[in-house]
Amino acid sequence: MKFVDEAVITIQSGDGGPGCTSFRRERFIERGGPDGGDGGDGGHVILKVDPGKRTLYDLHRQKMHRAQNGAQGMGRQKHGKNGNPCYINLPAGTLVRDADTDQTIVDLTREGDEYIIAEGGKGGRGNKRFATSTNRAPRYSQPGLPGVERKLKLELRLLADVGIVGLPNAGKSTLIAAMSAARPKIGAYPFTTLTPTLGMVTPPFGEPFAVADIPGLIKGAHQGTGLGIKFLKHIERTGILIHLIDAGAIDPQEPLADFTVVNQELTLYSRSLADKTRIIVLNKIDLAGTDHRVASFCRAVPDLEVHTISAAAGQGVDKLIQLLASRLQKE
Repeated sequence: MKFVDEAVITIQSGDGGPGCTSFRRERFIERGGPDGGDGGDGGHVILKVDPGKRTLYDLHRQKMHRAQNGAQGMGRQKHGKNGNPCYINLPAGTLVRDADTDQTIVDLTREGDEYIIAEGGKGGRGNKRFATSTNRAPRYSQPGLPGVERKLKLELRLLADVGIVGLPNAGKSTLIAAMSAARPKIGAYPFTTLTPTLGMVTPPFGEPFAVADIPGLIKGAHQGTGLGIKFLKHIERTGILIHLIDAGAIDPQEPLADFTVVNQELTLYSRSLADKTRIIVLNKIDLAGTDHRVASFCRAVPDLEVHTISAAAGQGVDKLIQLLASRLQKE
């Protein structure tokens, strides 16, 4: 299934059913009183978090969602049937905005969350309701109230504890595959990862945690260059960021060049991203000639904690998992 993290849909709650104008008609009763029943209420449109949903693919295809109208009231004071609600199932982490005003309506983050996004119209009252001491035979009833139509913008933001960021080909997909059961596409060329990947990691202690592999950033990503801001939103909810750097690509003359590019893009996109707890990890240390490159990087950032791994060889990965579990417990 294609990964879709944005969709624009139109919703319509049900109209209320009209009330009934009716009079009692039975043998031996010449002038029966009014007995028109009320119309049924229109169905609500309800947003619901479905644990089985992972993307907005279905909603990207189906643009219109309607609840059922209420039924008309009937004689003998029979109430019209209420309209059935329309449930829209969404993955956890879906942010719902008004498409016309861009105002945030609700952020659905927990399994089982429900939100009535559009109430159905109330059913009209039957003529029985309008009988008074001075008007014992009202010949009118109410129409039902119309439902509500809204245009919504849905935006999925992954719910992960840890996000992995870095330039293309830094080894993010290899690392998430080494840490979890996730099997992202891996290749030795930029932008192998075209969609975010979510993997569950089970540490030797503490709770399991989710790790998100975000497609590689490049200079100008905050303005939409490369894969741009399309996937940066998926790490806004994370507690910790792993800043992964290809140790083999470090230039001893400018050891912080790649590190600075990613930092600047995160800061320009969102100050809160730049302020998140971050763990610097140098990858691919199993490659020949990386020792002096790693040393030059560490000398350039003497006040920062730097960890070294080889995701492909599994070197240092278990230690990194333990570190993440410990940091998440503290967070």
